[in-house]
Amino acid sequence: MVAACLPRERLRPLAGWLLLLSVGSVAAGRIEDQTEQFFRSGHTNNWAVLVCTSRFWFNYRHVANTLSVYRSVKRLGIPDSHIVLMLADDMACNPRNPKPATVFSHKNMELNVYGDDVEVDYRSYEVTVENFLRVLTGRIPSSTPRSKRLLSDDRSNILIYMTGHGGNGFLKFQDSEEITNIELADAFEQMWQKRRYNELLFIIDTCQGASMYERFYSPNIMALASSQVGEDSLSHQPDPAIGVHLMDRYTFYVLEFLEEINPASQTNMNDLFQVCPRSLCVSTPGHRTDLFQRDPKNVLITDFFGSVRKVEITTDTISLQPDLEITESSYKKDRMDEELMEPLKYAEQLPVAQIIHQKPKLKDWHPPGGFILGLWALIIMVFFKTYGIKHMKFIF
Repeated sequence: MVAACLPRERLRPLAGWLLLLSVGSVAAGRIEDQTEQFFRSGHTNNWAVLVCTSRFWFNYRHVANTLSVYRSVKRLGIPDSHIVLMLADDMACNPRNPKPATVFSHKNMELNVYGDDVEVDYRSYEVTVENFLRVLTGRIPSSTPRSKRLLSDDRSNILIYMTGHGGNGFLKFQDSEEITNIELADAFEQMWQKRRYNELLFIIDTCQGASMYERFYSPNIMALASSQVGEDSLSHQPDPAIGVHLMDRYTFYVLEFLEEINPASQTNMNDLFQVCPRSLCVSTPGHRTDLFQRDPKNVLITDFFGSVRKVEITTDTISLQPDLEITESSYKKDRMDEELMEPLKYAEQLPVAQIIHQKPKLKDWHPPGGFILGLWALIIMVFFKTYGIKHMKFIF
């Protein structure tokens, strides 16, 4: 009714203003969406727990799997202080290794994932079910060094990667013990009750891996596995030079995907779900997201594989040039403080020239340790030779 009463000349500016308002509201909405995307996870720090549970040379690929993930998370920004690395065997120093101090993940041996800056926190027989559960739940002795602790809080996003030999509902540790899916689920529940994580990403590369996340019941957990129940997780890239496979198929394609990720990447978890179809992995990878509150398409890969970068936006002008007046005044103050202080003096000592030309002090002569004993032995021999045994009674 109002528009019908207004002339066309007055309607045109009004339409222009309405168009500008709509464009402005759309732009503001986009900015709000970007801001929401930036702070969507709600975490302030990232942690990673990377576990290889297998020993012996023929399990070379499991160590390479773990070290490859270690290399990727470090490249994307998670520091060693926030990574707990557990390796059940030291393949780099194994006598069968034709290239000592190296672990390779590709047949061409161009990428040494062991590198020269690997910090292994738990090695060899330290990698046990008990130690792993203690790391997760924080129930560790007070004497445990900081590097072996998971010092996370309720604002931490945690990546837990495990690889080794497993079966329906269990994962073997060092071929001598095993952790069950119930024990793992209860450990995650303890972490949630103790406010030790904000969101948790669990990845496991083992036979029948999907059985390990079936019993999870704690919130904010997303889980991925290399194979379904009843399926094997297969190895990849055999190397005749060392006689073993270098990696497992699922981890190989996951890491190939991660190589294309950078700290500013907008790639989401849905893309990670598709990296290893059955045609490549031979097994059927699985994932579980029903416990996770956010939609996987809104979860960035770097929310777990990267590190949070704190950025403060300010509208104030910051001068990068030093203020000469402030610098000069602080210099004068330092000079006055130096003048008020008593001058430092060296302790009296001999001149260097005198020390150099000083004659060495003559040492007092002492007979060698065995000299006296030898002298007595000589006297006794001479006495026996001269007088014989019959004169011994005159001595004693």
